[in-house]
Amino acid sequence: MTSPQHQVEKILIVDDDPSLLRLLGIRLSAAGYQVQSASSAKMALGILTSFNPQLVISDLRMDEMDGMALFEKVRQQYPNIPVIIMTAHGTIPDAINATKQGVFSFLTKPFESQELLNTVEQAIRLQPTPMNDSDQADSDYWRSDIISRSTVMNALIQQTLQVAKTDFSLLISSESGTGKELLAKAIHRASPRSKKPFTAINCAAIPEALLESELFGHVKGAFTGAQTNHIGLFEATNGGTLFLDEIGDMPMNFQVKLLRALQEKEIRPVGSTKSIATDVRIISATHKNLLQAIIDKTFREDLYYRLNVVELELPSLANRREDIPLLAQHFLANTLKNSDYDISGFTQQAMELLISAPWPGNIRQLQNVIEHSVALATDSLISVDLIANALRNKTNNFLSFQEARDQFELDYLSKLLKLTAGNVSQAAKIANRNRTEFYKLLNRHHLQPESFRKQTNEI
Repeated sequence: MTSPQHQVEKILIVDDDPSLLRLLGIRLSAAGYQVQSASSAKMALGILTSFNPQLVISDLRMDEMDGMALFEKVRQQYPNIPVIIMTAHGTIPDAINATKQGVFSFLTKPFESQELLNTVEQAIRLQPTPMNDSDQADSDYWRSDIISRSTVMNALIQQTLQVAKTDFSLLISSESGTGKELLAKAIHRASPRSKKPFTAINCAAIPEALLESELFGHVKGAFTGAQTNHIGLFEATNGGTLFLDEIGDMPMNFQVKLLRALQEKEIRPVGSTKSIATDVRIISATHKNLLQAIIDKTFREDLYYRLNVVELELPSLANRREDIPLLAQHFLANTLKNSDYDISGFTQQAMELLISAPWPGNIRQLQNVIEHSVALATDSLISVDLIANALRNKTNNFLSFQEARDQFELDYLSKLLKLTAGNVSQAAKIANRNRTEFYKLLNRHHLQPESFRKQTNEI
């Protein structure tokens, strides 16, 4: 039985020598590839539209249209298909010129069978190749934002499609930067609720004092500044899907209120005496270990089981390296939109580095590296030096939104306490916050007003 990997590996070979075509076809077919032959470049262009190969191997010297002219046509019409050029007349300048223009590799006849197979395997592994027919059938609108061809992601997508059709609460667990919200949106699109709203909220980005109002709403006069009624996200998303990102950072006090809302299927706006029935599907996500959080008493066990009816685990980018060429090409295309950059792809060495890099920041880091490399590129292909520079200097020093927000809050609160010599009432007034909320912010950042009084006295 042919493996799933080889089922998608189609190769088009182009040569005006019938005997060489036949020999190459035998070698590649014996290695498990699906092979189509063309005796001219023009014939190859006609075959490309229906055969949809993952690789083109072409002779350099042919009548009417040579291999480099064919390569230019392939690059214009099918930029993701790598091309290997063969020639019996190869010279070093020919090879350098071909690879600079984006040809994947240059083979000089006669070459060993193993040399051919090694080059073919490398070309297919390093390039973003089309999905097979069954993948195309599954690639409907619901998962159009999820770019993958890896086995681990295909398995997750099949599981996702199955649970999306139910109404169970789902928990997506993964490292930061893996695309949890994209998966949540895909679930919503594939669900019976797809015609209703999808709303996402980052629980770590909303101050505790505002979280209840944001989710449940408030009535006019409920607190200082509440000048009108405000509809919360539960009510605004009625009938649809509410995505609670970074649920592990939700304050313990509010976890009780969320649990009640999920159990009773109703919410009560802040300051109101009336409850409102709600019908939302909850998808939550976290990069934290919630079971450990339960042990540490920072997350309620009853809420955990209410949210985690089914758990989906998104793999890290390091565990889905087959997807890196696809993702890199996708981010490159997006970065080049509405720009004047003339960049057609990556050098072989650059793609090898992308595939082998550790990626602690996952897909978000990959996108950042591509954008950084494009900004500094001077050639038509992104070089390995640009990728190495971006990996070394750019991504490791860039704070996430939450890290930047926490740093700002800490600096801001510290300056206020220094300014007021630790007087919480004065500091809260300057910050336009009530004392209770201000104390919660201080506790969150482990700031003690007394220490600022001591500093002032000592000075």
